[in-house]
Amino acid sequence: MPAIIPVRFTYAARDLWFDPAGTGAQEGDHVICSTERGHEFGLATGDAREVTEEELAQAIGHAQLREVLRIATDEDIDRAEELERRGEESMPAFRRHVAESGLDMKPVGVEYLFDGDKAVCYFAAEERVDFRQLVRDLAREFHVRIDMRQIGVREEAAIVGGYGHCGQELCCRRFAMGFDPVSIRMAKEQDLPLNSTKISGACGRLMCCLRYEFEAYRDFKGRAPKRNAVIDTPLGKGKIIEYDTPKEQIVLRLESGKQIRVALADMVASEAAHKKSEELGCPCRPDTVTREVLDKLDSPDVQMALAELDRKMGVTHEPEVDASDLFVETRRKRRRSGGAAPQGEKDREAAGSSAAGAEEGATRRRRKRRPGDGGAGNAAAPAEAAAGSQPGTRRRRHHQAAEGADPAAGANAQASGNGSSSGSGQQPVKRTRRPGDKGGQAAAEKGTAPRGMQPSRRRRAAQAQGGAAQAQDGQRPAPKHLQGGEDAPKARRRRRRGGRGRGGAGSEGGSPAGGE
Repeated sequence: MPAIIPVRFTYAARDLWFDPAGTGAQEGDHVICSTERGHEFGLATGDAREVTEEELAQAIGHAQLREVLRIATDEDIDRAEELERRGEESMPAFRRHVAESGLDMKPVGVEYLFDGDKAVCYFAAEERVDFRQLVRDLAREFHVRIDMRQIGVREEAAIVGGYGHCGQELCCRRFAMGFDPVSIRMAKEQDLPLNSTKISGACGRLMCCLRYEFEAYRDFKGRAPKRNAVIDTPLGKGKIIEYDTPKEQIVLRLESGKQIRVALADMVASEAAHKKSEELGCPCRPDTVTREVLDKLDSPDVQMALAELDRKMGVTHEPEVDASDLFVETRRKRRRSGGAAPQGEKDREAAGSSAAGAEEGATRRRRKRRPGDGGAGNAAAPAEAAAGSQPGTRRRRHHQAAEGADPAAGANAQASGNGSSSGSGQQPVKRTRRPGDKGGQAAAEKGTAPRGMQPSRRRRAAQAQGGAAQAQDGQRPAPKHLQGGEDAPKARRRRRRGGRGRGGAGSEGGSPAGGE
């Protein structure tokens, strides 16, 4: 099999194959090659390798495989740089002569061959151009033989270079081996917008990269369901609205409006799909998404929908429990009957009692006063709730009165040997007089003490001592101001009300102006 080595030239559209001819050239070496135009300076883009006769015929056709003369030396490299500089300096003269001749062409570049006795002028034109007079003018200007070469716009972009829409260097300049035809069908197959500014390259033609992924798109669409097809899912019907070809995924829109992405490899074909493919003689396309596929999706909406579906179907998911966690041996320390409790248990009991006291105090503070309940927040609460409060707790006076228990009465009851501070010495609640209650007579008839008629602290203590003595007989003394008979004290204190516009109409013996 023949051995070849690829070589790239500055003004060549693709790499050319040459016979290494025992020179030992490798990738990255500058070489001097023999071409049909003479000797040229190029760069080896690969190592020497062997190819078949069919590959060689396909690459060079009927042309002869030429040889690599030698690996370029330092003098050869310096000469190549000088020839390149001369070509750049010749471009202004080339453009001037083209403008003077009035020819419809675009100058691209001037290349001096390695021999130095020939210059090749490259130009781009849409049609054939008669440049015979131009060649004569350029020969008198450059004093070398002139060879005119017409190229296309794609070859022009490859020679000049540039950057594409993707931000990378042009493919034709960087690695392209040739210019394959590109059609608008390739853009349609890849679902690209048919906008010439978006699918055209720097040369003004369709981008070469449209051909790179065309086969992948065509293969994926040949295996995937058609767009707008209806897919069966556990959450209902789904409609295909989009393809993600690079990831081979399909975007479905469910009946609820949610969109999910499913891999084509995870979908399955139903029996109806197999039967239809056999009847029509076409490849079978999947049309069903299973429950296992939806469980693997990382979507909270899908997981909530699946949980709701399981609830409607009566399916419950019990959490997995490790068998080792079912039997856990716990040791509980018991308090000895005759000894003191450990320090840890004492602390826990103290913490529990303090928490209970705080909760009871918060509950009492939340109670509301209601008219007619004797000032207590809960009329149905037993008297033991007040007697069972902790003696060390500081309480407000209206809270004590609301509970119906007098601390002084309870203390006297304990001193007398009763041993209980329950509601035997309960006193009426302090009430405030209100206008129109006739000095508390209406409350006296109902058996409750009016507000503002509460006896003094000494009198309450004396009444508590008498009540404690009668508590043994099961009787509860009534306050003097509530006892019936002629000796019952009358409410003599009356609050004079007066003010502007009220006069003496609201009080007895008052002046019209409300004063004495």
